[in-house]
Amino acid sequence: MTSPAARHFLAIPDFTREELLRTLELAAAMKRGEYPERPLAGKTLAMIFTKSSTRTRVSFEVGTYQLGGHALFLSSRDIQLGRGEPIRDTARVLSRFVDGIMIRTFDHRDPEELARYGSVPVINGLTDLLHPCQIMADLMTIRENLGDDLSGLKVAWVGDGNNMANSWLNAAYRLGFELRLAYPPGYAPDASILDRARGTARIVVTHDPREAVEGADVVNTDVWASMGQEEESAQRERDFAGFRVDDTLMASASDRSIFLHCLPAHRGEEVSEEVLEGPRSRVWDEAENRLHVQKAIMARLMGGAE
Repeated sequence: MTSPAARHFLAIPDFTREELLRTLELAAAMKRGEYPERPLAGKTLAMIFTKSSTRTRVSFEVGTYQLGGHALFLSSRDIQLGRGEPIRDTARVLSRFVDGIMIRTFDHRDPEELARYGSVPVINGLTDLLHPCQIMADLMTIRENLGDDLSGLKVAWVGDGNNMANSWLNAAYRLGFELRLAYPPGYAPDASILDRARGTARIVVTHDPREAVEGADVVNTDVWASMGQEEESAQRERDFAGFRVDDTLMASASDRSIFLHCLPAHRGEEVSEEVLEGPRSRVWDEAENRLHVQKAIMARLMGGAE
């Protein structure tokens, strides 16, 4: 097992700018079939899920296998966490059995506690605060379509100031591109994450989606009611009126712009069918790239790859 000094990936800033770029380059090499190594041979990833998943589960499980390792799916019903075992105890026990832990859950304090008390790398598959692996897939998709240089990029986020918005702020903080956030009043991103990003990147905050999308290279959105917020759906639908990404809004983006969505999408709500299935949409490449970036992250944290 890994030493108590194990590296983790709980948030984008856990990696330096250089480490992020090297990870994206490694992911691209893996996608091209130029990485024959199997750095996880004989190793096991424990995957803890308290939130259901399609892309996270399949991409981590397939990715672990492709790198030579084995992945264990552990829902809260399958392990003692569901019966009240403290996370710190689970962390110490799992660290005796496995070589890495991925967790997809609600409270961001859970992966932080796993990392604090465990002795193997912990990867954040999603929390209510952050979704760093998705942003890595988004950045990989952007580089495939717009080039490797992210410094002059203009990224627009339209919708809730949720874990995706927070993670875009963390990416801007590390990589320095321009980020424009458009959200309704009362749906702001995390204030501390926003303030930190403003120290190194140009951050535009607005309640007007058109202002955010004007001339943007990337237009990005997410569902209006995330998992666990279903009871708020009716109120959110009213609050987010005017925040749908449709052909009219996309027309104000740059000529080279692409559309991203972390999925699942609610067609006709946060995005129109025409945009999601249109020529600027890269959502299916974006979904596939979850596999490649997570393989690169696991190869670095669990397999010693540089």
